[in-house]
Amino acid sequence: MAGMMITFPGRWVEGTGLVLGPGLLLAGVLTRLGSDDFFPGQLAAYVADPGRMVLSYSLFAAGVVLLWPAVTALARLIGATHPGWARWGLTLVVLGLFGRVFHAGASHLAFQLVDALGPAAAQRVVEATYGAFHVFKAVNVCVMGGWIVLAVGAYRSRALGPVRCVALGLAAGLPLGVLKGSTDPVSLAALLGLAVALMPLGVTMLRNGPAPLWWAVALTVASVPAAFFIGMAG
Repeated sequence: MAGMMITFPGRWVEGTGLVLGPGLLLAGVLTRLGSDDFFPGQLAAYVADPGRMVLSYSLFAAGVVLLWPAVTALARLIGATHPGWARWGLTLVVLGLFGRVFHAGASHLAFQLVDALGPAAAQRVVEATYGAFHVFKAVNVCVMGGWIVLAVGAYRSRALGPVRCVALGLAAGLPLGVLKGSTDPVSLAALLGLAVALMPLGVTMLRNGPAPLWWAVALTVASVPAAFFIGMAG
C-alpha cells in the first residue's frame, strides 16, 4: 500500500529481543558463577562439569544474537530525533555483536578440544593460539564503544531516561574475548545495566499493540525444536 511504512524485524521480534537478550546473557553468566574468569579456569570448569559450561555458553551466545533486534528497536526510537547517533550506535553495537558470536564459536571449539585431546593438550593448544590474528579483532573497539554511542544517543533523544542511559553505557564494561568467564563485579554490573536499560522497553513494546495470531504463535514455537532437529540431522 502506497505510503505505508513497514519496520523490520517487527514489534514481536524486537520486543522479544529486548526482554530475552539481556536475560539470557545474565542467565549464562550466572550459570558459570564460581569458575575462574580466564581461559585455564574456564577449561578446568568444563572438565569438572561440562554440562553446566555448555549450558552457560549456549545461553550467553543466544543472548548475544537476540540483542540485534533489541538494539534495532532502540535505534529506531533514537533516530526519530537524532538519526546520526542512531546509525552510528546501531552499526557499532551490531559489529561488536558479530565479534562476540565469533568468540563464542572459538570458545565452543576449545571445549571440544578438551573432549578430543584431553585437558592438558587442549590448554596447550589454546595457549599457543590465543593471540592469533583474526579479522574480528578489528571490531573489538566496537564491542565496547558502540554501547557508549548508543547510550549517548538515547540520552540526547530522550528515548530512555537518564538512569537507564547510564545503565546502558555500563554494557561497555563487559569483557570480550574467547573463554571469558565474565563473573566479576564489573561484568555483572554491565549485564544488570543492560537488563535495566532494555527489558522494560521490551515489555512495553510487547504489550502495546494487537496480540499475534494463534497460528503464528504455534508455528513459531514449533519451529524452534524443528530447527534444532534439522540442524542435528544435517
